[in-house]
Amino acid sequence: MSGGRIVLLITSPRVGPGLLSWPAWEAIRAADLVLAADPEPGWRDALAEAGVEITDVGEAPAAQRAGRLVEEGVAGAQVVWLSSPDGDPGLTDALAEHLSRHAVMGMPPEVEVITGSHDVPGARLLDLVAVMDRLRSPGGCPWDAEQTHTSLLAYLLEETHEVIEAVHADDRDSLSEELGDLLLQVVFHARLAEEDPQAPFDIDDVAAGIVAKMVRRHPHVFAGADAGSAEAVAASWEELKAAERPDRALGDGIPLTLPALARAQKLLAELGRAGEPVSAAADAAAGGDPVVGALLAAVLDAQQRGEDAETLLRAAVTRLAGLRREQPVPPSRGG
Repeated sequence: MSGGRIVLLITSPRVGPGLLSWPAWEAIRAADLVLAADPEPGWRDALAEAGVEITDVGEAPAAQRAGRLVEEGVAGAQVVWLSSPDGDPGLTDALAEHLSRHAVMGMPPEVEVITGSHDVPGARLLDLVAVMDRLRSPGGCPWDAEQTHTSLLAYLLEETHEVIEAVHADDRDSLSEELGDLLLQVVFHARLAEEDPQAPFDIDDVAAGIVAKMVRRHPHVFAGADAGSAEAVAASWEELKAAERPDRALGDGIPLTLPALARAQKLLAELGRAGEPVSAAADAAAGGDPVVGALLAAVLDAQQRGEDAETLLRAAVTRLAGLRREQPVPPSRGG
C-alpha cells in the first residue's frame, strides 16, 4: 500500500499554541492522526477547537515513536508529528532507520517537514525570563535565591563598565556577551521585584513602561509631529520630560553615583537649558580652588564642542595605561 504521508511539524516553543502557518493548519486538518510527546495543555485546547485530537506517545522511547509514524504512513495514513519544545532528540535518527528498512521492502511513505511557526524578533528574551524564573524558584539555584536588589548592585555596575569597555575596544564578540550579562541583571532585578509583597512589578511592567515612554517622547515618529534635526529632537525630549515632571528640581534624576565628570556635565547642561549663567555657576562651585576650576572649565569646553568629558578622559587614561605597559616606569614609594 502506498500514499501515506508523514509530516514533521516544527513549531517554536516561544509562540503560543495554535498560532500556526496556513500550510501547518492544512496538514493538521487533513491528517488522519496527530501524534506528540507530552503536548502542553494549550495545544490540546487549540487543536480541539479545530476538531483535531492529539494522540500522546510521550511514554514511548524515540524508536517506538518513529516506528509508529512509519507504520501509520505505510498503512496509507496522513500522520502529523507535532514537535516538542526539546526538539524531540533521537526521533529523526530513529525515523531515518525505520524508513530505510521500508525502502528495502517497498514504497516508504512520503516525509515532509513543515515549519509551523517562527520566532519573532526578541523571542529569545522569553527564554531568558524562563531561565531566570527557574533559577529563582524553589529547587533552583541557592545563590540566586539569596540575592537582593542591593546585593546585585555591584554586578550591575561591573557589567555596565564591561559593556563600556567592549564599546571602546570595538570588540564585537565581547560586546554581544557583555550586553547579555547586562540584560541578565535587568531580568534578575525584575524577577526580584515580582516577589515584593508590597509593590510588586514584573518584566512586562518594566517593558511596558519604557515602551510607553519611548512612544510618548518620540511624537515625530509616532504622532506625526515634525522633527527638523537631531538637535530639535533632543530639545523636544527635554521639553517633554520637563512637562512630565513639573515639580522636578534642578539636578533631580542625575544619579549621585555617576562619575564626577559625567555628573558635572549633566548638571552644567541643565543649568544652560534653564538659562543660568553656566560659567559663573562653575566658578562659584569651584570655590576658588584652581584645580576644581580647571576641571569644570574642561567639562564646559568638552560640552561646547559636543563631546563627553568622561569619555575623553577615559580614553586618555587607557592610552596612558598602554604607554606604561610599553615603557615600564620605576615604582612609586607606595609600591
